[in-house]
Formats: sequence, structure tokens, C-alpha cells
Amino acid sequence: MKLGYARVSTEDQTLQLQRPRLKEAGCEKVFEEKISGVVRKRPQLEKLLGEVRKGDVLVVTRLDRLARSTAELLIIAERLQEKGTGLQSLDEPWADTISPSGRMVLTVFAGIAEFERALIKQRTEDGLRDARKRGVLFGRPRKLRPDQQQLAQELLKQGRSISEVARTFNVHPATIYRCRDNQTQELKQAS
Repeated sequence: MKLGYARVSTEDQTLQLQRPRLKEAGCEKVFEEKISGVVRKRPQLEKLLGEVRKGDVLVVTRLDRLARSTAELLIIAERLQEKGTGLQSLDEPWADTISPSGRMVLTVFAGIAEFERALIKQRTEDGLRDARKRGVLFGRPRKLRPDQQQLAQELLKQGRSISEVARTFNVHPATIYRCRDNQTQELKQAS
């Protein structure tokens, strides 16, 4: 069975151009949405993906009606493939996973996307490593400067309570516990 998916981005736009084309292509059922493609949760698309069965074909007039990025398209195509379902775009005949050439093109796109993800990951790791070498600190800033941490530890040694020291520095008691635990850990490492 062929199932159609028609989408426009706003309520002002109309589905009148997509609807007849999907019917002419043999779609027995058409799922329609008026929602931006940027929105991740598209109820009608999710409903369609839940209903497709082995041997069915999801038909769209253009791929940008289905997905806004290659990565998103490949995720949808993978979900369809897992169900033994095809994908067909009326305006992009190369995007037709029911044909061997369409599957090959989609496989090439998947390879390019995977390569791109690997490059991005490598560049990110290189950038982080370089930043660490330059002394850039990551994560949330510490609540207490090193001199304040030392003073907090001195106050604890004098017998002040965790709560009292926390109020002194206007921080949560967990911050003082971490300060105390860090000192204990540093002493263990030094010995």
C-alpha cells in the first residue's frame, strides 16, 4: 500500500497542490500536517510511521516535505528500512528506495552524513584538546575561589559546622561538602 505524507509550514499555506499529486501516485491514505519542518514532534508523521507495514511505500511530493536535513531524512529512511518499507519522492526520482538505484543513492547520502559526523566529532575533540592546553576551563565556574576554599577548610578544622560555613560564604552546604571532600582527596593523592 502507498501512504502519502503532505506538509506545509504554516496554517496560511494550503495542501491543495500536494494532495492530488499523492492521490495520482496511488496513495490510498494521505497524512497531512500544517506544521514547521523544524518541529521535531510531528504527530501525523509519527502516526504514519507507526502505521506503515512491510511492503508499504511512504510517498512525498518533495523530500523537504518529509525532512529538513539530510541527517533527519536518513533517520526516517532507516526507520522505514527497519520495517521493510520503501520511500518515494515524486519530484526527486533518485530518492526512491523501492528501486536499486534509489537505495544506492540513499546509501551514498548515509555514507556522506556519517563521514561528516565523524569530521565534526574529530574537529570538536581537537578544539577541546587545544583549548585545554591553553588553560581554558570548561564547566560551571566554581562557587568558591581557591583562597575561599582554603578559608572554608580552616573554619571546618576549627569546628564550625558545614551549615555555618555555607552561610558565611552564601553557598549551599553541598559546596562546602565538596570543598572538604576535595581537600581529603588531595591529601590522599599526596601521600
